[in-house]
Amino acid sequence: MGRLDELRRFRLLQWLREERQSRRLILFIVFVALLLDNMLLTVVVPIIPSYLYNLDESADVALKNDSQSGQSAPGSFHSIVSLYDNSVRLSGANSTVRSVERVPPTAAAPAGLQNSSDCPHSSSTLVNENVKVGMLFASKATVQLLTNPFIGPLTNRIGYQMPIFVGFCIMFLSTIMFAFSSSYALLFVARSLQGVGSSCSSVAGMGMLASVYTDDEERGHAIGIALGGLAMGVLVGPPFGSVMYEFVGKTAPFLILAFLALFDGALQLVVLQPTKVEPESQKGTPLFTLMKDPYILIAAGAICFGNMAIAMMEPTLPIWMMETMCARKWQLGVAFLPASVSYLIGTYIFGSLAHRMGRWLCALVGMVVVGISVICVPFASNIYGLILPNFGVGFAIGMVDSSMMPIMGYLVDLRHVSVYGSVYAIADVAFCMGFALGPSIGGSIAESIGFPWLMTIIGIVDVLFSPLCIFLRNPPGQEEKIVRFSAHCFKSSLTGKESRPISS
Repeated sequence: MGRLDELRRFRLLQWLREERQSRRLILFIVFVALLLDNMLLTVVVPIIPSYLYNLDESADVALKNDSQSGQSAPGSFHSIVSLYDNSVRLSGANSTVRSVERVPPTAAAPAGLQNSSDCPHSSSTLVNENVKVGMLFASKATVQLLTNPFIGPLTNRIGYQMPIFVGFCIMFLSTIMFAFSSSYALLFVARSLQGVGSSCSSVAGMGMLASVYTDDEERGHAIGIALGGLAMGVLVGPPFGSVMYEFVGKTAPFLILAFLALFDGALQLVVLQPTKVEPESQKGTPLFTLMKDPYILIAAGAICFGNMAIAMMEPTLPIWMMETMCARKWQLGVAFLPASVSYLIGTYIFGSLAHRMGRWLCALVGMVVVGISVICVPFASNIYGLILPNFGVGFAIGMVDSSMMPIMGYLVDLRHVSVYGSVYAIADVAFCMGFALGPSIGGSIAESIGFPWLMTIIGIVDVLFSPLCIFLRNPPGQEEKIVRFSAHCFKSSLTGKESRPISS
């Protein structure tokens, strides 16, 4: 049996090496990398607000106990806050530990939920969490935003294999830090470190797909599948995190993600061989030249403002639910499930359909639907009322992403040199700006004027931006590029789909 197992392993490794040229295997690797990245991105959404709230509450109670300890008689009771079940316990020198009921919730909670043990008992502390949670969530996107301009040109010089593997290594370290961090500062560092890993994985992954899928329609379909990995990460992350946090603990979901990341790293090591440096055969258009292209900026803006809607909801919706619905921990993550499912459906459907109906129209409709859906979110009075608006948000963002990501590669083919690292760095910058500005600004706005006004503002912004997508209907190209690109498309239609595999 031992020799048979060794023979099977040898054949598997041999098959993986032989399939290095396979575009499907490369697509699978990028799919898994985006899946894990976005699972780590969203698994913290239901965990962090509740965890930080418990930390702050325990610190406040401990401070009160210290101030009263000098006035307490020997053998008096002292309160202790448990971070595991969020209950307050009493202990004394001559007594056994026993549980006491929570302090009654504040008047901010709905009247029908006043006696619920899930209601937070400090409304002021809960409102203050908006800014802290928002800054923590935004740190990842901010660091990624600063890193992307360096990763894009770097992939043009050394290829895509090494950056995507470095991204895996950094992501693994960040996941382990999340698992064992017990303070706001360490969680902030872990979240920021994830930004560097995400930048390497997403820019290199998208650039790699654009380089091996040279046909525009095939590229759109492949990027739609890769975005399906992103969608599955967003889909699985919040409910997975909330259920594991509720019934197992904070550490468990991150350790499971770390184990899955090891699988992806091993696959990359065997298939991509990241120790090799494989620069692009031609010099790409400079990053700043691409950033001056108005059509690329419009596509990037659609990605930014479309994703900013869900980015603003991530830190503020759980807190609003805790305040108005007395939601349990598992409900904080499950509330995002409709958006995640619909995003997966949207990216799958419009990965191919957007090419036929017109990517500009797909993005325009998606931006309008995002705006209307987020405006409807605050009208929900319970978790069931969130299903329809959140489904609309996710589906519409799927429309925008699955149409704008391929059009980035198309614009480079049409108007610039067909080297894709820098343009997908811009796309990732746009994505990160949404997830950097969204939580940080959203947390402050929600604290100042409330969650409903926050949703109204971002909804109006998305609707007002949507008409700009009309300019992407028929973007002009360089005359020489148009002739060559048209000839390439005509040749592909006659001889079959053409591809440019990664050189070994």
